[in-house]
Amino acid sequence: MATMSTDGRGRRPIVLVPGACLGGWAWREVAAALREAGHEVHPLTLTGLGERVHLARPEVDLDTHIEDVVNVLDFNALEDAVLVGHSYAGVVVAGAADRRAQRLHTVVYLDTAPLPDGTAIADVQSPEQREAGERAVRERGDGWRWPVPDRDTLQAGAFGSASDLNEEHLQLIEELATPQPYATMTAPVRLAHPRPPGVRRAAILCAAGGMGVAQLRTLVAERDPRAAPFADADAGWELHELPTGHWPMLSAPGALAELLHRIALG
Repeated sequence: MATMSTDGRGRRPIVLVPGACLGGWAWREVAAALREAGHEVHPLTLTGLGERVHLARPEVDLDTHIEDVVNVLDFNALEDAVLVGHSYAGVVVAGAADRRAQRLHTVVYLDTAPLPDGTAIADVQSPEQREAGERAVRERGDGWRWPVPDRDTLQAGAFGSASDLNEEHLQLIEELATPQPYATMTAPVRLAHPRPPGVRRAAILCAAGGMGVAQLRTLVAERDPRAAPFADADAGWELHELPTGHWPMLSAPGALAELLHRIALG
């Protein structure tokens, strides 16, 4: 990784929200690099996951996780913050930004995108994905938890490109990932605004085995529904990409930290 400037200019607090089944542990290397560059960094573990797994219960839903983020912003009195959401957490940070736009400078969607008001993650899954998830919850999740995908499923790319995930990364996921309360995926996001007012929005696409910026722009031009969150001419998206798979905090932590550093300075 190139050396990041540490001259203190434009340092903004950065809140890092992990995707499904992950915890703050997933951001360890990224957070260390950003702190070295002078940022105040808050890697979150959402309720019921990671070291907070003892708080898991059927009632934990999307609103619970949005409140987790809102409380970090409020109780740390963060201002002009950069809020980063990976994968599942794209809908979490969208909800938090809608409620606390005044505390934010930028929302970063890491290989994910926001959902429209009233939409749940389960709503945008294919029928096959939704049925597989519901079956796993019934058979292996006590009826309310979505089990951690096994390594074969991850390596097959069922939940995003596994490019650059090595044996060490897969072992880390096996050891530390925890089942996700399924209500987080079936509860709809409630938004008061079509986009958080006054907040810059950036997307980082993980292009190795996934979609890059050029492909996304083509889909937008073709009005492909997969690009709908980015299609509004007034949406104000800033687009970036990384040449790695869906879990860049593990597979490319240095490059991800450097890109987040640049975004935070913007």
